[in-house]
Amino acid sequence: MRDEAYAKALVELAVERFGGLDIAFNNAGAVGVMGPVTDMAPATWQETMDTNLTSAYLAARHQIPAMLQRGGGSLIFTSSFVAYTAGMPGMAAYAAAKAGLIGLTQVLAAEYGPKGLRVNALLPGGTDTPGATTTTPEARAFVEGIHALKRMAQPEEIARSALYLASDASSFTTGTALFADGGVSINRT
Repeated sequence: MRDEAYAKALVELAVERFGGLDIAFNNAGAVGVMGPVTDMAPATWQETMDTNLTSAYLAARHQIPAMLQRGGGSLIFTSSFVAYTAGMPGMAAYAAAKAGLIGLTQVLAAEYGPKGLRVNALLPGGTDTPGATTTTPEARAFVEGIHALKRMAQPEEIARSALYLASDASSFTTGTALFADGGVSINRT
């Protein structure tokens, strides 16, 4: 996902196999090494940036022209509530990269909206994926507890929000950061 040639090849494959590209969901992400910025090596910072932000830029760089050839479409990035409503200790690189995605989303929406391209960011909360289930029971309980719903999302719940952004049901939605976060962004208990 950090290889521009791969991003280009994916678009070419979609155009070849399906006749064009109408929807792109850039869902890459990894928290990376956590810890204070003062202890983080520049290479570690850069790896987190490349995984979470640069990969999205590289993908969009090739997806946008293909989508414009079809008269527009829906371009979606996965950001995070960590980048928007919560400062979580030890997550500076991840938060900075995911916040960058929101800025990228807004600029691309403004630049390409007149050409029929909608661009949005999806901000999920904690999601019950294999990576999340490998944590300790205490860590899982903490993550569940920071959500207003007091649980983590099932992947299908996040997928439904992505499908909304991809579909014509969101035809007047662009440049937004859509929360699918179980209330983690508003919860204080």
